[in-house]
Amino acid sequence: MAKKKSSAEKRYQRSEELRLRNKSVKSSVRTSTKKFIAMAQKPEADPAETEAALLNMIKKVDTAAQKGIIKKNTAARKKSRMQKLFNSTKAAQ
Repeated sequence: MAKKKSSAEKRYQRSEELRLRNKSVKSSVRTSTKKFIAMAQKPEADPAETEAALLNMIKKVDTAAQKGIIKKNTAARKKSRMQKLFNSTKAAQ
């Protein structure tokens, strides 16, 4: 007869899956943030591309906050700082 898995083993497996998924989403948020910052700091960057990078970053941050991977206040703070950077670069051009 087959041996049944314990609930602790099942829970460990599930928590490991979730950890890897959360790690992936957090990494994606960090990458999109870095791309936006790099693009915003380039003086010859196209404003339309910079805005597209900002919107992509905001979408990823909002998704992570909605899933509970990052806290809502953290998401709001990141978005606010990036919007502030975008507005300052837009004003400088």
